[in-house]
Amino acid sequence: MKLDELLKSSLSERPSIQGVEDYFNSVVLVLLILINEEYHLVFQKRCSAIRQGGEVSFPGGKYEPDKDLTLENTAIRETWEEMGIPANKITIIGRLDTLVAPMGTIIDAFVGIADINVDDIQLNPDEVERVFTVPLDYFLQNEPERYFAVVKVHPSYIDEKNRQEVISFPAEALGLPERYRQPWGNLKYGILVYNTKEEKIWGVTARIIENLIKKLKKSNIRNLGKTNRKTL
Repeated sequence: MKLDELLKSSLSERPSIQGVEDYFNSVVLVLLILINEEYHLVFQKRCSAIRQGGEVSFPGGKYEPDKDLTLENTAIRETWEEMGIPANKITIIGRLDTLVAPMGTIIDAFVGIADINVDDIQLNPDEVERVFTVPLDYFLQNEPERYFAVVKVHPSYIDEKNRQEVISFPAEALGLPERYRQPWGNLKYGILVYNTKEEKIWGVTARIIENLIKKLKKSNIRNLGKTNRKTL
């Protein structure tokens, strides 16, 4: 086989994400419910005893190949485990853009509508402290506050047990330039914050919301939160 034919058969028309296996792969469900003829986004505040406790998020979690046939299955399974909403009450509408976060997480987000009332939600107290909703129209009408953090690559770290420095990238031994023996890089990573009446919604969750809102506005949809169920 010629090289050009070999390359053509090897290269995908829809490239994946390089190094995806090195990241924590998470899936969330951007959940909508209808309250008084107005669409609301459903959020959860994570239990203080678990990872990232006290933060606001959408239902979701790690993709588990032994349980989930697809990423969509992960989103639905996690929503059932965290909020007690059965799969037959959820209609998946579509998928948002994959988010690659600099803290080592890749998040795939699905958008779905749940045919339930808020009172039907049965939260898992081991994972969820409380559930609340915010009208979709709030996010259509309000821009998030914008901040940033500086992200650097650290060639060493302090071991938590013995408080000793561990060289994880031996730049000096490898004969690399001196600048790589100290933290390097200057990525200004944007941090978004929505100041709602319920909670401050920020970080990855805010980025996912912004991605949804940008797509809606690009489609020239206005005041979608107040539309009839059949028009979504």
